[in-house]
Amino acid sequence: MAIKFQYNKTSLTEIGKQLKVRQRALPTLQSKESALRLEVRKAKEESIHINEQLEEALRSYDYMASLWNEFDPGLIAITDVELLTVKVAGVKTPALGEIKYRLQPFNAFTKPAWYPDGVAILKKLSRLGIESEVYTEKARILDYQRKKTTQKVNLYEKVQIPGYQEAIRKIKRYMEDEENLSKASSKIVKNRHAAEEEEASEA
Repeated sequence: MAIKFQYNKTSLTEIGKQLKVRQRALPTLQSKESALRLEVRKAKEESIHINEQLEEALRSYDYMASLWNEFDPGLIAITDVELLTVKVAGVKTPALGEIKYRLQPFNAFTKPAWYPDGVAILKKLSRLGIESEVYTEKARILDYQRKKTTQKVNLYEKVQIPGYQEAIRKIKRYMEDEENLSKASSKIVKNRHAAEEEEASEA
């Protein structure tokens, strides 16, 4: 990205301001990038951990596999999933709140004795499944923001800051050359006047 500038004091002041803004912002962006990197890793690890818990829970209920044929699938249903918004390293991310279930009434005398346990198991499994999805989404959002922050860090660090510094050097060099030329030309004019005056006084 080429920095546009003019060879004058106004442009030098403006570019100086732009450089300072980026130099001040860079450490904050670098801190945000490393914080996001850490949070992405934590969210991914948490998602994996919850998935492992879910698989473990499913395995632990294998012995009940044949009993589930007796279970009425319409007995329990999810009616609402509350998603909260939590800021992590300045980024809005989802967090799981309350899960609301609709439970159809059943006769405890005519239905199998394990029905209440079955309901509790389904609640636990559904919560783990939804939580895993939420953490996967959280990791995706954080990773997207981390990539954007990394791009900005690279833009400032590798392109804009060196570009502005180079522009400042060029303007200063040009202005110094202009000043030197101006001094040299005024010296020539002065010497010429002096010579002309000398000639006039001799005549």
